[in-house]
Amino acid sequence: MLEHIRKDPVLYIAGLLAAASCFIVHPDKQYLDYIDLRVLAILFGMMLVVSELVQLGVFARLADKLLSKTGSSRMVSLILVYLSFFMGMILTNDVTLVTLVPFAITLMKKEDLRRDLVFTLILMTVATNLGSMQTPIGNPQNIYLFTHYQMHIGSFMLLVLPYSVCSLILVTIGVFALCRDKKITREMSNGTGTISGVKLALCIALFILCILVVLRVVIYPVMLMILIPVMLIADHKAFKGVDYSLIITFVFFFVFVGNMGRIDAIYQVISGITSKAPVLACVALSQVISNVPAALLLSQFTDNAKALVIGTNIGGLGTLIASMASLITYKFHCSLPKTQGKQISYIGAFTLINLTALIVLSALYLILS
Repeated sequence: MLEHIRKDPVLYIAGLLAAASCFIVHPDKQYLDYIDLRVLAILFGMMLVVSELVQLGVFARLADKLLSKTGSSRMVSLILVYLSFFMGMILTNDVTLVTLVPFAITLMKKEDLRRDLVFTLILMTVATNLGSMQTPIGNPQNIYLFTHYQMHIGSFMLLVLPYSVCSLILVTIGVFALCRDKKITREMSNGTGTISGVKLALCIALFILCILVVLRVVIYPVMLMILIPVMLIADHKAFKGVDYSLIITFVFFFVFVGNMGRIDAIYQVISGITSKAPVLACVALSQVISNVPAALLLSQFTDNAKALVIGTNIGGLGTLIASMASLITYKFHCSLPKTQGKQISYIGAFTLINLTALIVLSALYLILS
């Protein structure tokens, strides 16, 4: 828990912003209305269940089986990118990258595919950020917006479907354009271990319980009363995999955003901008403060839920901080040993690929609107 908190600069920035805003809008009873406990409970529940699934090795086993007989480096890249895209819909973008990126690095380093590794990691990041937009649980801003605006799951998924399909086409083209087709020898490892059927079934049941809370079938206190005791008994180590810094960051931003909405001058300016161009406002703001805080902030100034969903999701493309999940891959890449000779600039390639995808998806939005 403490390790997550110490390594998260966004947490400190959010804390400073919240503290500074308290000097402008002094604490009072309205502060109690700032915090969306339902959103925090859903985030916690999803992360706890996924943490246990990761510890069981479910996703490592899945990836290993899919890659077991692959004889082409390009197909390895494609499978890793597709895994990132579709797993992001269920696990959230940051958990997907934490799970798959080390696996990809180990695999491709073993095959001496350093050049392809850089492009594969970038495309995996893009795929995860874009694939996660398809579901209300795919990323933190979707969980918040879906809950805040009480959206219907069918209309939500139909809204983002054209962008998801276009995104899948884009990352597929990216793999074939950037990753070489080199023959490799790849056999499935024997060190995957045995997955406990009882724990797996338990995780599936608890995951369904979390989904029922998202769909407003079950109230969040009931979920917590079941989830916490069961996981404490089944495997208390799963609690270590929860990103508590994200939950605390949400609390800080709830306070900051709530206070900003009570300052008339700021309210008038931001509401004026978001009313005229909400998607553009989301995309632009996400480049500077990332898409999760952009969603929290702009949701206080507009009722246009569809625009915020589209804007904050495609706004996760662009700069390295547009989606904080992108920093996960970057940190893993920075830990790789340097090699001699000419190297591809990760940030340069990342920015170029992301901006290309951002332009295409923004153009799609203009066409559809």
